[in-house]
Amino acid sequence: MNNLRIGPLEALALTAVAVGISLAMNTGQSVLLLGLVAGCALLIAAFLSTPLSLYILVYSMLLSPELIVGGMGGGATAGRGVTLRFDDFLLVMIGFVWLVKAAIHKSEAPIKRTPLNGPIMFYAVASLFATLMGVLQGHVRPLTGFFFNLKYLEYFFLYFMVVNAVTSLDDAKKLATAAMFTCFLVSLFAIGQIPSGERASAPFEGETGEPNTLGGYMVFMLAIITGLLITPEAAPKKLPLLILMGAGSLALLATLSRASFLGAAVIILIVVLFVSYRKPVLFMVVLVGIIASPWWTPDAVKKRIMFTFTQAPEQGQVRLGGIRVDTSTSDRLRSWQQSFDVWKKSPVWGNGVTGGPFMDAMYPRVLTEMGLLGIVAFLVLLWSLFRLGWTTYQSGPDPPTRGFALGFLLGLVGLLVHALGSNTFIIVRIMEPFWLFAALITRAFIMCEASQVQEAGPIFHRRLDEREAQRGLRPA
Repeated sequence: MNNLRIGPLEALALTAVAVGISLAMNTGQSVLLLGLVAGCALLIAAFLSTPLSLYILVYSMLLSPELIVGGMGGGATAGRGVTLRFDDFLLVMIGFVWLVKAAIHKSEAPIKRTPLNGPIMFYAVASLFATLMGVLQGHVRPLTGFFFNLKYLEYFFLYFMVVNAVTSLDDAKKLATAAMFTCFLVSLFAIGQIPSGERASAPFEGETGEPNTLGGYMVFMLAIITGLLITPEAAPKKLPLLILMGAGSLALLATLSRASFLGAAVIILIVVLFVSYRKPVLFMVVLVGIIASPWWTPDAVKKRIMFTFTQAPEQGQVRLGGIRVDTSTSDRLRSWQQSFDVWKKSPVWGNGVTGGPFMDAMYPRVLTEMGLLGIVAFLVLLWSLFRLGWTTYQSGPDPPTRGFALGFLLGLVGLLVHALGSNTFIIVRIMEPFWLFAALITRAFIMCEASQVQEAGPIFHRRLDEREAQRGLRPA
């Protein structure tokens, strides 16, 4: 405790905590008191230890309650309010403390230069500009557009905060381990819902739940685990990863999310092609497992997949050739057609965030809300993410880093497929883990570049000395 120093900022925070608790106790508001105590404890943790606050944030990503704020619907939201969760407030709190401490200490720039800074800023500016134009044209309610933009962009804030807070590869690996342990807890929660006969969803998702959101999250986390397993020497102890892989796979199946199944299938195909030349035995085992899937796949999963083509005739179903697809898939197919009709009215910057009709598919939603400007910004961001992952995989400083980078690449591909039938890249419960790993991989990339520059320095000076000696400028 001798190393713990309380500065003026921390003293002010502790004073505010004491005053808040005293007021709550005097008014007899027990719920308010509990909330104040929890919030103040987290605020103190953020002041005293940024790494500790990041761990709390990682565990809260999928394990925090949510609150629907009504009265914010309209346009794309179809009347559904803004969904706020505990980690939204936690992220704002930790971020505020981080910025204040950076401003006070001035030890380094609050935002480090990374390969994603430009693409992130491009996408953020495109989103805000499109929304502003939507407000001016009457498509977007100002308050609604503002809050939804904040909701969409908060995970970028998480990215910059983690990149700045993580100072070593060891810290990055510990945060990644915490994220995987959270995944294990979520998987157990999802497995526990199987006996109920309902589709599994993440904890604290309200009365209805969002199985598709849990499915997208599981696709990404299982891809991270897969990257570690198939990268040589990335995981000396494979048993914990295999246990997590089994639990996560059961959780994914329990969601009965067809978009998630499709994303997982594409990842499996890529992995099979990737390992076929190095591990032919593993390739044959996976191939046999895929061929035998109709026999070992649970009946609920098979029925869910076949439901796409066997639903009883209903109004609103779409026919593809001679095949009739279910109403849910039909709605998604119509959203693609509808997006082009809406996009034609404002092709350059779209109708703004929440300015168009609700579409449960990422690509047509970006097209209608942000137009060609948004599509270009989105593609630039995706390409930059892929290039970052590939570069880190090729030149990572150690096998675990390369394994995480490979898993990130697989997860990115899986989410791109998942986004065909979901708003994947604006769903916070998927994007928070995604941008956490993007930040960790970016940190590894920056450290790798720094070490290469350090190694190149002496070599450069030695070659310069040799050249000057050859020219007679200095003795050999």
